[in-house]
Amino acid sequence: MLCRHCNQVRSNRPRGLCWSCYYTPGVRDLYPSTSKFARRGVSDFNGKAHTAAPTIALPGSPEKVAILEERARLQQELWHPADAPMDRESRKLGIR
Repeated sequence: MLCRHCNQVRSNRPRGLCWSCYYTPGVRDLYPSTSKFARRGVSDFNGKAHTAAPTIALPGSPEKVAILEERARLQQELWHPADAPMDRESRKLGIR
């Protein structure tokens, strides 16, 4: 298989690039990884997160899952203390 960028040399580096194209600044960024182990989806975030707005969606519901996905994408805190509890007893005990 020839290099995806220069189409002149056999590809011998990841992303289907030859050695010189792979190490040329900026060229590697033009071609996404072809590895099945490449990082995809929401990145792992360990910084200081912003507090999200509380939600009335019940835990485990499709609406709550969609809200959690959106919060993760925006790098917000996943859980808010005022989010809807499972039931009234959980609210009385303060269990989240």
